Amino acid sequence: MALITLVELREEWQEAWQSAGFRRKVITGLFFVAAILSAFPFFFQTIEKRNGFVLNDPILRWLPAHNVSLALFVIIWALCVLAIYRTARHPYIFLTFLWAYILLSAMRILTITLVPLAPPAGLIDLVDPIGNMFYGKNFVTKDLFFSGHTSTVFLLYLCLPGSRDKKIALAVTVVVGLLLLVQHVHYTLDVLGALLFARIAYWITRKTIVRETAVVP
Repeated sequence: MALITLVELREEWQEAWQSAGFRRKVITGLFFVAAILSAFPFFFQTIEKRNGFVLNDPILRWLPAHNVSLALFVIIWALCVLAIYRTARHPYIFLTFLWAYILLSAMRILTITLVPLAPPAGLIDLVDPIGNMFYGKNFVTKDLFFSGHTSTVFLLYLCLPGSRDKKIALAVTVVVGLLLLVQHVHYTLDVLGALLFARIAYWITRKTIVRETAVVP
């Protein structure tokens, strides 16, 4: 990153940080994210012990299961790196993603609790060295409705500025959803539901947390 970019980055954040409301929302949001990520292992290990029902999914019945963990890991975290780089100079976009992710996580905890599902037939454990840290020491297979991977990358698509980056993020969302089905990690309903809940979380955040700013695209 060039020196001028670092200077611009500091100026953008210094200007935003002068707002007491922005500071409060960022600090509170980071606290909630830390609490959620800390609670995730206990939650996921708990739901893994319960019984659930199997959905009739004709797409999964037709689609042979293959291990595509490496491809999923590479494209998901590559998009995350791009998102961090792009949004670093846009404090309010960061704020939007931060609070939308909090809402999305809360929705996911609620839906997983209310919709106990058994893993799809042929499920292959998804190996993600970074993401799996938040699941606990045992593989989790019942965190199904809705897909966390799909909803997060779609949320990045909604938050990213610039048409080119949005196209990349949207393509990644489609590929991630398809690869999750190829690995039989999720039902088709889980992937489609992720798009809806990500959109809802983003909309609520835009209408509440960041409603006072017009700089968020």
